[in-house]
Order: sequence, then structure tokens, then C-alpha cells
Amino acid sequence: MDKRSLLAVVLSLAVLFIYQYFFVKPYVPKQPPSVQKGTVPTTQSPETPIKNVVRTAASKNTSLQLAKEHTKKDIRVKTPLYTATFTTGDAALKSFRLSDYRKELKSNSDLIELVNIGNGMPAPLTVSFQDSDIVNPGDAIYEANVEGIEITNSTSEPRQLIFTCEYPGAVKIEKIFTFQSAKYTFDLEVKVHNLSATPLNQGVNLAWHQYVNPALASDGYDDQHGPVSFIAQKIAREEAKKMETAKEKLLGPDVSWGGFESKYFIASLIPQNPSLTSLSVTKDSREMVSVILKGTKSIIPPGQAASFSYSLYLGPKDYSILKTLGIGLEYAIDFGDWLKWLAMPMLIGLKFLYGYVHNYGIAIIILTTLIKIIFWPLGNKSYKSMKEMQKLQPKINELRERYKNDKTRLSQETMALYKTHHVNPLGGCLPMLIQIPVFFGLYKALLYAIELRHSPFFWWIQDLSEKDPYYITPLIMGATMFIQQKMTPTSADPMQAKVMLLMPVIFTFMFLNFPSGLVIYWLFNNILSIGQQYYINKS
Repeated sequence: MDKRSLLAVVLSLAVLFIYQYFFVKPYVPKQPPSVQKGTVPTTQSPETPIKNVVRTAASKNTSLQLAKEHTKKDIRVKTPLYTATFTTGDAALKSFRLSDYRKELKSNSDLIELVNIGNGMPAPLTVSFQDSDIVNPGDAIYEANVEGIEITNSTSEPRQLIFTCEYPGAVKIEKIFTFQSAKYTFDLEVKVHNLSATPLNQGVNLAWHQYVNPALASDGYDDQHGPVSFIAQKIAREEAKKMETAKEKLLGPDVSWGGFESKYFIASLIPQNPSLTSLSVTKDSREMVSVILKGTKSIIPPGQAASFSYSLYLGPKDYSILKTLGIGLEYAIDFGDWLKWLAMPMLIGLKFLYGYVHNYGIAIIILTTLIKIIFWPLGNKSYKSMKEMQKLQPKINELRERYKNDKTRLSQETMALYKTHHVNPLGGCLPMLIQIPVFFGLYKALLYAIELRHSPFFWWIQDLSEKDPYYITPLIMGATMFIQQKMTPTSADPMQAKVMLLMPVIFTFMFLNFPSGLVIYWLFNNILSIGQQYYINKS
């Protein structure tokens, strides 16, 4: 790779990082209208206020008071993919552990836990009834229809966990969870029964609450720890640590999904009717981030019920899984707005190769080779142009000496020299610049692909998503860049020559903490480039 190309790559990397960290702001749609999903939408309250009726009935409800005296129980749901623990307190989710993913590479490491709540904080998947005639139960104790659920194989029938809380003479609330064996998705239906003799004005909100430890260190590449949503076909995400406390953000409508993400995993809430759903995102003084789907407001006639349906995906950001859901959840993988059209094909190609070689490190090398073959003609053109430029270097130096006090004449004579010898001064640079978007696309694919997480290559590299523990590959990569630099024609400009001499050192330090999968790509790309340049120089 010639000096112009190396400089272009460095500048491009700098621009990318500066743009990501300082200028990319989450998409914030307009504040939604106060319309939600339900049975009979209305903007008027019933003539007889049901709120007092519900409050009175609840306050006189001795069975509810007795229920609160009971101890909360845990209900475990175990499938081949995860183990979820629900609590009868608020019928909320207490724990959700993924069976196939661990926190660290060690075989005895703890399983990935998607629920993180502090003492006194509400658990995820709680239901509230703000701006409604229903009195929020608070710490209500629900009754469960089963003691636990265990689904052992992929052919098992769906199973239901039903939580029920009733205020006699006022309202009954049901939360019906439906689980399947071979999916990270499960369904939730919230039913509100009007047991009173008066129409009930109500709405339902579904929340995901997550504690974010402010002291949690980042690895430099995992700044995706916070709320994320897909609204009006655009991604809106925010880093939890940078959120303002006690400031609510209202997003929507047209909410396809919303949830809480980390680099490789996501807990998402998916409404049945996105066009009538809005989203609220808040952070309180306890460092708790809340993502709330706001349902529609409706009138429930006496003796009838309203139903609110959701799907939930709690699992890995695996592109092949998320794509099949058909709701845009695959965009939770941060390939970038522009680079996703290159990153996604790169990832698909990488997984295709893995299906044959069963090693992502080898798959990266094969993919790098295939990309190099595709761009081989452009590389040949670039190296030949550099070779011709090197032949003209003595004449260019003569022109610089002759017209050193006349920049305009120097430029004219230099261009005339290029024209006479049919040399394009940009011929060595442009072919390389064309390849830069491909590099960034593969960069994004390798950086955020969960497939590389805890995936070994060989010997000391046992996790392609982490840095080389002994820095061997970055040092070899730096050596290959130095070899390339020695093969590239030197510049007559002393300052530029010094900058190019430092380039291998700069890249080596920059790649020391890069995921080893990325370093392997760049290393083998350099090796192939050295071979190609050697071939052109000898021809």
C-alpha cells in the first residue's frame, strides 16, 4: 500500500471515530399524540368517574389485603435457550439467564444475565396504568396458575404462565405469558377486566427497568449500554451513562420495538400495534433506566375486558435470528447507517464460510483473500502507477529545484511531465481509496458480530472478539506495514517521509487493543498486498 493510501486510511479512521463519539446523536422523533391502543379509543371520560369506584373497592377488598400478607413466590421457566425467573410480586421478571452464553471464556463462568435491578427497584415487565381510572396495585401479589414450567426439547408444545390479580367489584388484571422451546421470543397478553357497573377509562404501560452501574468500566468498544428503539424505520439509541437524570424522552409513535441493549445482547419489547404506540425513556437518581411502551387509552364497558398484546425478544444480537422476526430488530446491531449495506453482506459471507471451515479465524483469512482477489485489478493499477511515478521522481526533483520560487510554474511543468509520460498522479491513490469503505464495512461486521464472541482461532487466540493477550499479531502486523513502507517509493518531501516512517508505529499502537479478528484481517491483507506489490515491481 502506498503512502497516500496509508495516510488516507489513517485520516478515515480518525474521521470515523471522531464522528461516532462527538457528532452522532440519537434520532428523536416528534412527541406522540396522546392516543394509544385499545378497544374503543376516546378522548372523553365517562360521565360517572370509575376511579373513585375502583379505589373504594380496592380499599375495602379484604382478600387483596390478605394476599399482600403472603410471601412472594418465584416461578421458574426453563427452556433449552434460557432460564427465566418470575416473581408473583407485580408478576415481574426477576432473572433471565441465557443457557449458551457466559460472561467470560472460562467454562465455569456465570451465564449471561439480562436482568439487573438494585434493591428497592421495580423489576422488568411490570405493568402500570398511568392516566387511567385503574389504581396501580403497587406491590400487589399475583396468583400464578403453575409452580413452574420446564420445556425440554424443540418439539414441545407452547406453555402458558398466567398471573392474576383481582379487586372484587372493580377490576381483574391478567398477565399471560406464552413460551416456546426453540425461540428467544415469548408472548405477553395483558387483559383488564371491568368488574364494576361503570365504564372504565384505562390504558396500559409495559416497562423494562435496568440498573446501570456508573462505575462499570468499558472496554473501549462497548459503549452500547442503554436504551435502544426502532421508530419510524430509524434506530434511536443512547448511552446510559450519558443520559440526563430525571429527564423523560417521549418517542414515537410508530414504535416497532424498544428495549435495553449491550454490545452483544438485547432485551426488547415489541408492541402489537406500532402505529399507536409511543415510548418513554427515563433515568432516575438511582441509576435506573426505564424503557416504557405506552399503550392506547380505551373505554371498557361493564362486564367486558380489553386485551393488550406484546412480543418480547430477550437474547443475543444474532443477525440470522433477528432478521427472521421481520420487525427490523436486526438493526440493533450497530453496523452504522451507511456502512450496514456493506457490513451485513460481509457478515453473511463470513458465516457462510464458517459453515465449511468451522473456524471464524480461518473464515476471516479466506474472506480477506476473496476481497483481495476482487480488488486485484485495482491493486495492480495502483502499484503500476506508483512504479511509473518512481521512474519520474528524478525529473520531478529537477523541476522542484528549477522552479522552487515559482509554485505556479512548477505545477504547470509537473502536470506537463505527467501528460508527456501518460502518468496519472492519482492512479496510485484512487484504487486504494475505493477499498476503504469495504474495510470499514468489514471492520463493523467483525467488531459487533456476536459470532466472534468467545470464538477461538488457534493457540493463544481463544477469543476473536478480544485483543491479542500477548500482542503478537499487532506486532507482526506492524512489521508487515514496515515492509510495505520500505517497498513504497520514498517521498522527496522530508516531512512527509518522516510521517510515513511513523505510520507502522502508529498503526501498531492503534491495533494493540483492537479485537484480534480485526487484526488478523488487516495482517493478512498486508501480507497479500506485499505479495502483489512484489509481483508488480518484478514484472
